Amino acid sequence: MTTVTNSKTPCGIKAWPEAERPRERLLGGEAGRLSEAELVAILLRNGTHGQDAVALGRNLLGRFGGLRGLLHADAAQLGKIKGLGSAKSAALLAVAELTKRYLLEDVPARDVIRDPQAVVQYLYAALRDRKREVFKVLFLDKANRVTGESDLFHGTIDEAAVHPREVVKAALDRFASALILVHNHPSGRVEPSPEDRKLTEKIKAACDTVSIRVLDHIIVGDNQHFSFREAGLI
Repeated sequence: MTTVTNSKTPCGIKAWPEAERPRERLLGGEAGRLSEAELVAILLRNGTHGQDAVALGRNLLGRFGGLRGLLHADAAQLGKIKGLGSAKSAALLAVAELTKRYLLEDVPARDVIRDPQAVVQYLYAALRDRKREVFKVLFLDKANRVTGESDLFHGTIDEAAVHPREVVKAALDRFASALILVHNHPSGRVEPSPEDRKLTEKIKAACDTVSIRVLDHIIVGDNQHFSFREAGLI
């Protein structure tokens, strides 16, 4: 990959005029006018040999295909970037985790059936860029508010991999009154497979025996989702 250097100065951002430095502009109320590379530069704090923090930010965005790809990179992927270092990697990983928690924080106060958008936005952030399928369960109280969540299974999602009894056990352990089943399709497509439909029926039947409602099964793809409830399949 070609290294991008900043032509303004070989001395780094500290040598820039103060009115042009990303951190000072951010603190001065110009957040919306900063580029993604400049915002990433603020997280990184400084650059590496031969490039300032903005140039490094620009290179990272290019390498990972934009901000979304960068914030879904894991520690192993970031660790392969020459000169990035553990401190810079940790800053990027922390921002990604804070973003997910911010989105999740707004979910518990809402009736997820009447107002499902907050849940969907959280699920996009949590699952859409996973390289493997993840089967997640959201646990709800009697008012249909989320009280917790758990990633129960990883890998190919089918009836052989996902055991309904484990879903029921997890729900009982958390005193859940209802559940929302969730899994992702790494392909980006969200149409349910025959296995998805069969698995949903089996889990719903198992939950019915202990009076736990399965409110929905949501499949997350690339900025789109499929809801079994909305499609009248549950």
